[in-house]
Amino acid sequence: MPTNLDRIRAEIVGHQSNAWARDLGYEPIYSVAPAARIALIGQAPGRKAQESGVPWDDASGVKLRGWLGVDDEQFYDPSLFAILPMDFYYPGKGTSGDLPPRRDFAGLWHERILGELPDLVLTILVGGYAQKHYLGERAKPSLTETVRAYAEYLPCTIPLVHSSSLNFRWHARNPWFEAEVVPVLRSLVAEAITA
Repeated sequence: MPTNLDRIRAEIVGHQSNAWARDLGYEPIYSVAPAARIALIGQAPGRKAQESGVPWDDASGVKLRGWLGVDDEQFYDPSLFAILPMDFYYPGKGTSGDLPPRRDFAGLWHERILGELPDLVLTILVGGYAQKHYLGERAKPSLTETVRAYAEYLPCTIPLVHSSSLNFRWHARNPWFEAEVVPVLRSLVAEAITA
């Protein structure tokens, strides 16, 4: 018997705004289960993830799992992590990396999906798109300032920079991230998945 999450997924696949993805044989890339403890909200799947059907299936995913302090089995267990990008389909290539997620996508689907996940205790916001959507006026003027102010959003939410290798200059300029934020992140994740 289909669950509400099954029905929402069918609506996403059948929605007119996603006809182009359906025509290409793309499935929506996200992973959720009612028992999920952590919502991981990122940008949009990359090309490799869209082709494999596995979210964060690239070098940035390996780095992210290192920050979180979890292995692949834990990360891909939907009873631990609900993986919800701001768009569930690869948006295509832009002039300087992948195109951004569609603006209205998360507004159409996230609230309904998250409403089916009553056990969430932590939301991780990866990148500026997720932070602007979820923090609204509480977000700082820049991603760096928002991440630097991570303590303001604890204990239920933590903002992160994207783990893409393209951000190597950001990491070189902001060594406090791995020194200060990552240990707090690991502690929050460990507590959430063992509670």
